[in-house]
Amino acid sequence: MYKVSMVSLGCPKNQVDAEMMLKSLADAGYEIGTEEAEADAIIINTCGFIEDAKKEAIENILEAAEYKKTGKCKALIVTGCLAERYRDDVTEEIPEVDVCVGIGSNGDIAEITKAAIEGECKNRYGEKTALDLNGERILGGYPFSTYLKIADGCDNCCTYCAIPKIRGRMRSRKIEDCVAEAKRLAAGGVKELTVVAQDTTAYGEDIYGKPMLSELLRELCKIDGLHWIRTLYTYPDRITDELLDTVAEEPKLVKYFDIPLQHVNGDILKRMNRKGDRESISALIDKIREKIPGVTLRTTLITGFPGETDGQFCELAEFVKEKRFDRLGCFTYSAEEDTIAAGYTDQIDGQVKQDRADNIMELQMTIAAEKNEEKAGTETEVLIEGWDSYIKCYFGRTPADAPEVDGKIFFMSTRPLEIGEFVKVRVNDCIDYDLLGELCE
Repeated sequence: MYKVSMVSLGCPKNQVDAEMMLKSLADAGYEIGTEEAEADAIIINTCGFIEDAKKEAIENILEAAEYKKTGKCKALIVTGCLAERYRDDVTEEIPEVDVCVGIGSNGDIAEITKAAIEGECKNRYGEKTALDLNGERILGGYPFSTYLKIADGCDNCCTYCAIPKIRGRMRSRKIEDCVAEAKRLAAGGVKELTVVAQDTTAYGEDIYGKPMLSELLRELCKIDGLHWIRTLYTYPDRITDELLDTVAEEPKLVKYFDIPLQHVNGDILKRMNRKGDRESISALIDKIREKIPGVTLRTTLITGFPGETDGQFCELAEFVKEKRFDRLGCFTYSAEEDTIAAGYTDQIDGQVKQDRADNIMELQMTIAAEKNEEKAGTETEVLIEGWDSYIKCYFGRTPADAPEVDGKIFFMSTRPLEIGEFVKVRVNDCIDYDLLGELCE
């Protein structure tokens, strides 16, 4: 049978889509996981959220296209958000691409791939709602840690964001479907589950008439085999006392909140079509820390949104210094086509945007270093991810570290350990965002 290689880019939600396509291909008899040089077809599952993601996608497409000359590749297929967003433009502007597949046609990937290899190159764009959110996957990462995608699309319509246009309105999965998948994953060896959606706190509104994240999390906590469960992308205006109580009370839920604030100035947030201001957001942060002692707080911010004044940026920087987030990422505003904010006339100079982002990240590096130094002498649970042969020690993550986006802990052990095992580690030191330690014998 034909051999297929896949590269998946972008967010965890896109990764889940890729894993479902891999299962469809495997079920159809394809040999998957092949090196690109040996593959009959190469699939690039793209992100198209912001300019940097588009550039990365195009670079990967062009790199894969070289295997049509030097390898066995007969078909180069592009899927994911870039394919959905730009459709026929992809094959017109990048002639090396044979087929472009919108997200609504992911379920037909096996048939589309076979046809493309055999010379029938036809772009496919099913309805967005045809994207099946249920189904089995072939995990592409660690066998003991993966994502659970509980919804697709988004109804928030932030003025800077193209996701609603790319993915459509929010569609939640039923609680029983999410739980059934989580049980399959746990039975297959998954110990850490990270719950994702574009806005996890809006989960269930479309099918149950109210947010149901708290109820879903309590059901997930009942599943044998799962040890850590964390949730990403919790929007500040939907974090309820019920959700805070659930995280505080359930032992399997790691005490970790990822809250994409983007900004804290009320006028900027209003122009972003987001709710709140510095006072309300500050009160929320204080409440979370009061209800969940020791909680890890992560956020993302945007600098250089159209019209952002020096004073409004200073307000953001002061907030960062005041609230001292454990984890923080800062991005420069990217004017995306077909978004409301791209039409604002008061766009900010690119260098100003970057300087402001650099300023925020310099502040955060100092804060992160101080927080890591405070951990010296403490003990923490660690999920072992691997062995570093260069420095000859194990590495893994603590409950305060989400997969792929946060730091790691490197630690020594006098006895051999199993990858995917949970152990206790004593923290001794830190380097930038990472910790150093030793196994508690």
